[in-house]
Amino acid sequence: MSKTISSDARKKDTRDKIELGGLIVKAGLRFEKRALLLGALIDLQMRLKSDDSERSRLTAIGAEAFGDEGE
Repeated sequence: MSKTISSDARKKDTRDKIELGGLIVKAGLRFEKRALLLGALIDLQMRLKSDDSERSRLTAIGAEAFGDEGE
């Protein structure tokens, strides 16, 4: 049974990573260097810790980009 749980967890983790990669593509950043993407994400994570208005602003931009597609 634990093998099934482990397998299910791995499948969910893989699916999550694929979806996150899809966000990079949707944002038009597919061909950017990985170091740039990681740097941008780390910078964003630090900015979000201290600025709720930035979180709201970026959430609104993302929601508009998704349109009727998702969350």
